[in-house]
Amino acid sequence: MKILFCSPAFRILLAALFALSSVACGGGLRVNRINSAQKKPNNVWVFFSVDAGEDEPVGGLTAEDFEIYEDGDLVSKFESKQTIQNPEVAAVMYTMLLVDMSGSITESGQADALVDAAQSFSDRVGKSQKVGVYAFDGEVKIHSVVPFTEAQGSVQGGLEGLRTYKPKDTSTNLHGGVVEGIRELKKQLDKDRRPLKFGTLVVFSDGTDRANRVSREDMLKELDKEEYENYQIFVVGVGAEIEKARLDEIGRDGTELAADQAKVKESFEKIAAKIEAHMKRFYLLSYCTPARAGEHEVEIKAISKDPSASGSLAWKFNADGFGPPPECDPNTPPSFDLKATTPAPDGDGDGGGSGGAKANFKASAGVKVDAK
Repeated sequence: MKILFCSPAFRILLAALFALSSVACGGGLRVNRINSAQKKPNNVWVFFSVDAGEDEPVGGLTAEDFEIYEDGDLVSKFESKQTIQNPEVAAVMYTMLLVDMSGSITESGQADALVDAAQSFSDRVGKSQKVGVYAFDGEVKIHSVVPFTEAQGSVQGGLEGLRTYKPKDTSTNLHGGVVEGIRELKKQLDKDRRPLKFGTLVVFSDGTDRANRVSREDMLKELDKEEYENYQIFVVGVGAEIEKARLDEIGRDGTELAADQAKVKESFEKIAAKIEAHMKRFYLLSYCTPARAGEHEVEIKAISKDPSASGSLAWKFNADGFGPPPECDPNTPPSFDLKATTPAPDGDGDGGGSGGAKANFKASAGVKVDAK
């Protein structure tokens, strides 16, 4: 028996069990810094995301659920006046709904089911961001149905026109439509002056590319470009050809396949729920630092009650010349640097330099990473 308990195999098993119990008892949250800034008199802002794991965003946290440490010491919540600002003061969020209006859709009676599902989707997603609707058929270019807008009435009015849509080219330019769609989404996002930009492309199609204007390889190469690495892409597929179309290669963040029209609305609802959850993971924490000079390391610790878990991020800032007057107002909008855009590598919980304007959307470990 002694040999059994002292054997290397037993020690490895014991170590593994201890590691599992350590994970269960503490940690668990992945906190990823996207951008941070500081400004006189003594304002500090940090924009970050919180996840419990891959595809498990954590929403609903309040200012009370965060602890701020400077140089290892807990900063008083009363002294710091910490608050969670509305992310919309610094971030813009666009979702493009790109719908297949080729002959196989318009001539098979599927348009009505699509419009009903698209309206429900737009109503839900449009509550938190701008939604634009575009269509593709067999032509080279995609067609604007509803420009990006926050007015839900305009989205509904534009979608109604799809019920009687007649394509000039009844073929299916799926690959070309996706390429045009992601480029148009970026073009529209680039027009907004807010420093943080989040784009989502949702593609609806009933089958394979028939037009062959753009090869599958060229489409996937376009989607793999660095400029789109922080975009989310979802696909809703319906019909008999969806398996053959390999739509999951396009919908890298989620693909919902519906065997018939009756399931289309349900598929859109699932995608809408994923988009909502994704956006709720973002937080803009603002506080008034007690530091008045020199370089300081900040640690932000997120504490979730359900699930019971915690995680943190860290970075450094310089407080030279800080201190009232005037009095620090934590509700002052942030002044993020648009030029520095250093995304975090996978496995790094910190989102780059103090002005990093790109977010690492993929799940990444967010435990006390020092960004120097």
